[in-house]
Amino acid sequence: MSGDARRGERLARAVDRRLPVSQAGSLLRKAFPEHWSFLLGEIALYSLLVLLLTGVWLTFFFQPDMREVVYAGPYTPLRGVRMSQAYDSTLHISFDVRGGLLMRQTHHWAALVFLAAIGTHMLRIFFTGAFRRPREGNWVIGLTLFVLSLAEGFAGYSLPDDLLSGTGLRIAQGILQSIPVVGTYLVFFVFGGQFPGHEIITRLYPLHILLLPGLLFALVAVHLILVFRLKHTQWRGPGHTNGNSVGKPLVPQFTATSTGLSLTVFGVLVLLAGVAQVNPIWNYGPYRPDQVSTASQPDWYVGFLEGSLRLVPPWETNVAGHTLMWNVLLPAVVLPALLFGVLYVYPFAEQRLTGEWWSERHLCDRPRERPVRTGLGVAGTVFYGVLLVAGGNDVIAQTFHVSVNAITLVCRVALIVAPVLAFVATRWLCRALTAAEHERLAEGVPTGEIRQSVTGGYETDHAPVEAFRPGAPRRPLTGARTGTPARTPRAPERPGR
Repeated sequence: MSGDARRGERLARAVDRRLPVSQAGSLLRKAFPEHWSFLLGEIALYSLLVLLLTGVWLTFFFQPDMREVVYAGPYTPLRGVRMSQAYDSTLHISFDVRGGLLMRQTHHWAALVFLAAIGTHMLRIFFTGAFRRPREGNWVIGLTLFVLSLAEGFAGYSLPDDLLSGTGLRIAQGILQSIPVVGTYLVFFVFGGQFPGHEIITRLYPLHILLLPGLLFALVAVHLILVFRLKHTQWRGPGHTNGNSVGKPLVPQFTATSTGLSLTVFGVLVLLAGVAQVNPIWNYGPYRPDQVSTASQPDWYVGFLEGSLRLVPPWETNVAGHTLMWNVLLPAVVLPALLFGVLYVYPFAEQRLTGEWWSERHLCDRPRERPVRTGLGVAGTVFYGVLLVAGGNDVIAQTFHVSVNAITLVCRVALIVAPVLAFVATRWLCRALTAAEHERLAEGVPTGEIRQSVTGGYETDHAPVEAFRPGAPRRPLTGARTGTPARTPRAPERPGR
């Protein structure tokens, strides 16, 4: 080898030690599953990018100030009304800035879709068992992302200082004050004095545009690094094992798919902002502590807290001169803490109970194969749904002309009974589906052809099963009627195998 070649080789090794470019090839060949359910996390990621872009644009015009001004803008019904500068600047964005209302609504819709995508993505991970070793850490990170997103959404929702968001802040103040011993101190710390004070918007603003987004993007980066490091889970099938990953390579197939999805998400969010009005703050008016708008409804992601507050009876206890507000403490502090605590612990508890703690699991379970886990997931979803319905009991009562007290009573009973019934029904359905599937594999698929036996009876011919859903069991069986062996279809070769 010549001297120049040796020097070039040493230079390449030196560069690779500092910047491992030799690993770029394997990174570009990383396989991503093709099933649509694995794209839910990407929808959340692209919604977050829309939030970032629109949020940066809105910061150029929004004034996070609670000083009182008199409105003199183009919206006639509010002219001459005294309001905070935060509310005035939000009206300015909506009516004076070119494209301002579109950007506001795109930002709001992106927040709604972002949280919905995270929630749906977490449900997919839960029902398929993708939280098991070695991905427990990623489950914890994803759940923390969801909690931070709830806080980020509530902070942004409160910034305009309109009557609806102010009502939400009033509820938050009551929740903080219900915490024993330290509740009053927390309220003074957060609001800078008695509610509503003059500092809450200026404190929420840096929280919304700096601290929480920084934590979100940091956790997203760690989450993506772990996804690349641990590789994706995948459905069972021919050629799919715990030791490989089958699907589209990162470049160019998956990159093209992901780019198309991102453009679709951007387009749908802008379309929603243009045709579906959300949060028309000019209809609510500026916040006043002595007013509450009729049928006040928060964004969907905190609707379960609203429902829990409406369902608990007005229970209070006086202890040594201190009042414990159980009707606020239990539904708004204890319940969420228990809910998220169970979600954080569940992956570790299930693996201990099932004996899967010491083995890695890279293949997804189908929900029907884990009837207890699936039943628990459906029961939790029904529990959340009942709380969400209860949060709109006044709107439902007004719309359908029924008693709001009757709806509240029904929701109280349903909150206890419905999850239990959902668990029992789901577990039974999972077992029935599994049994029917095994019977179908054993007997084959009816062909529709009927023939007469030598005894005079009639029988239906069966053909081997050749169509399989993702993750469905496949095994060579003897045809029950035809006597021919069932063929297991050969999986086509895919990039990344």
